[in-house]
Amino acid sequence: VQLRASGGGLVQAGGSLRLSCAASGRTFSNKAVGWFRQAPGKAREFVAAISWSGGSTHYAESVKGRFTVSRDNAKNTVSLQMNSLKPEDTAVYYCAARGRTTSAAMGDFVTWYDYWGQGTLVTVSS
Repeated sequence: VQLRASGGGLVQAGGSLRLSCAASGRTFSNKAVGWFRQAPGKAREFVAAISWSGGSTHYAESVKGRFTVSRDNAKNTVSLQMNSLKPEDTAVYYCAARGRTTSAAMGDFVTWYDYWGQGTLVTVSS
């Protein structure tokens, strides 16, 4: 499955952005999806994840209460709504997917995922 993240851009602190992860090639509906980000000079870190059923979600502490992950399996897309953005949220954001999971399974580490999309840059100015 090929993944493509989009929706990044430049926003002021306190603003919002909505990222999308679109899938093609194979069905997306039976795959858990995660969002990760990587700031310059730092390791890639977990942001949020959603099970393939959409019934379970998981967030990094740093974004809990500000970010919301959701999915529309009929449209083969997963979204990340980011509110109350902070300068420390500046990074390249990546979506990733993994199949062969239970309906509630999600991963919060890089090696759990099989498929990765190219990133989309989010820049939050102070």
